[in-house]
Amino acid sequence: MKSQDVINIAVAETSMIVRTGLISVLKHLPDLNIQTLEVSSIDGLHLCMESHKPDILIINPMFDGWINLEELKQKYEAHETKFISLICSVVDSNVLKGYDDSINLFDNIESLSSKISLMMNFEEDDEDTDSLSQREKEILGCVVRGMTNKEIAEKLYISVHTVITHRRNLTRKLQIHSAAGLTIYAIVNKLVDISEVKMKL
Repeated sequence: MKSQDVINIAVAETSMIVRTGLISVLKHLPDLNIQTLEVSSIDGLHLCMESHKPDILIINPMFDGWINLEELKQKYEAHETKFISLICSVVDSNVLKGYDDSINLFDNIESLSSKISLMMNFEEDDEDTDSLSQREKEILGCVVRGMTNKEIAEKLYISVHTVITHRRNLTRKLQIHSAAGLTIYAIVNKLVDISEVKMKL
């Protein structure tokens, strides 16, 4: 998919202030062509999923009390919708399992844009191949500290699938295919302190 393609994003959040605020930000993200849909009720959510089939659903895990994500995914599995949790308050990490990624009220424009581009598998321009997003730097730091994909997913409140996608992007961008190589890159670029590195050499 190319970045000029239309991305259909639904935002499911009961707070009108949060919902409309996020939609306003999404519409103004640079280099992304986003069409949005507001969802404020559980009936509206099902209507949205059935009729509009969004590319991405950004939803508060506490929407309508609590959302059973697995049930929602099974019901609409043919749509290939990506699910992003919208964190507006303290949430148990177990509730966030299964989401493709998460955003919170403190995310900046760059972070939000990066997460959406990753969800849509946009191909990046060659000149950007050496620049890592903040999330990729976080993943790299976890990798060189010896964490497993599952541990990284739990620490960052994202799915294992998303961790694997980030790791694949890291390898492609840096053209480094070994844990030792990634560790050296992270140390040289001061992304981790050498005392944090846990590796069997």
